[in-house]
Amino acid sequence: MKKSLQIGGAYVGIIVGAGFASGQEIVQYFTSYGYKGIFGALIATLGFAFVGMCIAQISSRLRTTSHKDLIYQISGNAVGFVMDYLLSLFLFGVAVIMFAGAGATFEQMFGLPIWMGSIFMITLTIVTVMMNVQSVINIIAIATPYLLAVVTVIAVYSLATMELSFAEQVVIAEQQLRVESKSWWVTALLYMSFNIGVCFSLLTVMCGSIRNERVAGMGGIIGGILLGALILLINLSLLAKMNIVAGLDIPMLALANEIHPIIGLVMSLSLLGMIYNTAVGMFYSFMVRFFKPKKPSFKVAVIFLGALGFLASLAGFTTLVSKLYAVMGYLGFILVAAIVFAWLRGIRRLA
Repeated sequence: MKKSLQIGGAYVGIIVGAGFASGQEIVQYFTSYGYKGIFGALIATLGFAFVGMCIAQISSRLRTTSHKDLIYQISGNAVGFVMDYLLSLFLFGVAVIMFAGAGATFEQMFGLPIWMGSIFMITLTIVTVMMNVQSVINIIAIATPYLLAVVTVIAVYSLATMELSFAEQVVIAEQQLRVESKSWWVTALLYMSFNIGVCFSLLTVMCGSIRNERVAGMGGIIGGILLGALILLINLSLLAKMNIVAGLDIPMLALANEIHPIIGLVMSLSLLGMIYNTAVGMFYSFMVRFFKPKKPSFKVAVIFLGALGFLASLAGFTTLVSKLYAVMGYLGFILVAAIVFAWLRGIRRLA
């Protein structure tokens, strides 16, 4: 059970990056749909739990060491080749976004130059990635209960101090920026598939080292349920205070500051922790795709590509990166379909 909880915690930790924890993604994908967003969150929860279980069990069965091992078996050579390199590009791109996000957060919190915050996060990421996979899992999993506790406090406060009725708050919520899809359930599935694309690589690495399929699968289910709980808590928090957080870039931080400046500081540190988690998850997955962790060249490559990531982070959040996210959402649909099909037909390790 302990191993399953570690996998579940790490599953959450990979996905809950700055956008998720800040509440901005939740507003666009769920809260902006009003009451329907609650049902959307439930659909996403079921998707995260089921698909997470499928990935975990297949990875354990095939003993995968990178996403390449799984993608080619479930997609074939031609489609697998395209998905493999698109996914690898995406991993590095998300890591760069996290480095840039850390720089921006340090500037806002402490008034430090952006490059200083980026270097701090890159250095921390490089040191962590040089550890073994179990150490990476443990570190990423640690932040999950911490975030759950902070979000629960904010949710209870928001619901207890509502100034308007839910009906009035829904009217405001439905006027907020949302993703392009007009259908709440398609949006929920798109959110799930996008994030499966985010966590897919590290999940395959983590669960490939687990020899017990049942333990690995339970970890996927636990992680999916925890993700759903976070989505629902953040969604209800924002919906209860939509008259206050409407239009804000980091709505959860605004709610935390409303409770007390210390809670705001705790939430800010939590955001940095989530940025760190995602940066480590993405960068580690990218590295093990092309380099063997036990070889000396791995550490040299980590430092070199970390420096390259720093240079790329100086560009900030570019249009190219934002388009990369959109592409990943639809690539995620293909991934989810291939994973579920492979799980249903009971794919086995090739001799």
